[in-house]
Amino acid sequence: MNIHHKLTKTIVAGLAVLAVPAAAFAAPALAGSSTAPRTTPTASTASCPRGWGSLPEANSRMVQSPVTDIRTGRHACYDRLVVDLGGRAPGYDVRYVGTVHQDGSGFVVPLRGGAKLQIVVRAPSYDLNSGKATYAPRNSKELTNVAGYRTFRQLAFAGSFEGQTTIGLGVRARLPFRVFTLAGPGSNSRLVIDVAHQW
Repeated sequence: MNIHHKLTKTIVAGLAVLAVPAAAFAAPALAGSSTAPRTTPTASTASCPRGWGSLPEANSRMVQSPVTDIRTGRHACYDRLVVDLGGRAPGYDVRYVGTVHQDGSGFVVPLRGGAKLQIVVRAPSYDLNSGKATYAPRNSKELTNVAGYRTFRQLAFAGSFEGQTTIGLGVRARLPFRVFTLAGPGSNSRLVIDVAHQW
């Protein structure tokens, strides 16, 4: 009788464990950061944003707000590029191109990756009155360290000329992207470009 009772309890306990939903063992959702690279788990395709494309995105608004910083971050579904500005949000022109060229000189900007995004920020990276640079990268060929990113391969500065700034972004392949602007912090703004890890 004891053996039968113990066997029954063991079977019931086993069934109870099997009845626990798989979600109880899942890792918590990732909240990405656009301020610094981070290691992220592979996201479920179903949970990633939809509706992005690979055609050009543009807004013609020109501003005098200077570019003050360019940074990148990793997220579960995409890699993110953020351009910080000291004032109102700029217009932009973001598109896949065969070759990115430097502003003014027209020299080719070499980029690693299977595809190249040309990002034109309709704002200068210098003070319009003094001509002093407001964004001066230490290494114009490697603006941030994107080693370990799933999509980004290289980020390069292509210059600032006649009130606009150009950035070259080498990516793994011609993947979908989105572009938007954000207000803040304070009276400043940000231009954000997200490039998906997959279609």
